Amino acid sequence: MHSENHNRDILVGNLACFTAYAIFGFNIISCKNIALDGNITPMALFCLRSFGATVLFWLWSLLSAPKEQVAWRDLGKVALASFLGLFMTQLSFLFAITQCTAIDASILSTLSPIATLVISAIVLKERITWSGVSGIALSLVGVFILIFNCVSIRSGADSTSLFGILGMLVNTLCFASYVGIFKPLIQKYPVVTFMKWMFLFSSLMSLPFAFSAFRASDLSAVPTGVLWQVVYVVVCATFIAYFLIPVGQKRMRPVVVCMYTYVQPVIAMVIALIIGLDHLTPLKVAACLLVFIGVGLVNFVPKK
Repeated sequence: MHSENHNRDILVGNLACFTAYAIFGFNIISCKNIALDGNITPMALFCLRSFGATVLFWLWSLLSAPKEQVAWRDLGKVALASFLGLFMTQLSFLFAITQCTAIDASILSTLSPIATLVISAIVLKERITWSGVSGIALSLVGVFILIFNCVSIRSGADSTSLFGILGMLVNTLCFASYVGIFKPLIQKYPVVTFMKWMFLFSSLMSLPFAFSAFRASDLSAVPTGVLWQVVYVVVCATFIAYFLIPVGQKRMRPVVVCMYTYVQPVIAMVIALIIGLDHLTPLKVAACLLVFIGVGLVNFVPKK
């Protein structure tokens, strides 16, 4: 019975993470279209995501039962998790993507599972296994093949600056630290309870930037099609996706959760194929298989 429950938890965790990062894959296109429209600044979009998700999580919490509260002694830890996992991760990405080419940003983001593996080994004393290292290596090969052989649909700079590289490294290390350090805290509370406080702290951190960001934006001029994409970014790519990631964090090792960042190039390729921007080749099929075989190997934990 214990084995069945464990297998079911692993399946739920994998499905939750796959769905979340598939949503993030579509999010790349929405964010690019919003940026190309030019009526909403990147910082204004960041604030809309924080404020919108905060409202949705708190409404869900008020309507759900039972009402669980975060202990006062843990609020400081939740605030730090919010700073690393939401505020700094998104802010550094917004800064970096304007000074990084799409390919360089994609390559630098592949460091996230490696950093998570090291951080979780140091902080949570998790074992570094041959299957985990091999899985990351295989997926890395697959991701690099996709990056260099697929049409890029992520906007970026014409060239990469040192500040762009540093911004992506900050982005990678902050998210890896969040995933690698805070699993015990996430397991302690229901997902909605934890995330409503995460986004509340993120919104408070966003307030100093909100006025100038919205002042520089022209929300009344946003076309209806772009407005629906903003709704998708707030509701799906923030509220739903950030609900699903802790579901995976509760059930799987941090490095497995982070490995699903490698799914995004696969989703980007699928979207490019659907809209006619790219074509399928045996090499790309092999690359996708390498990504998923790598994720499967990282999922495997040999018995002691």
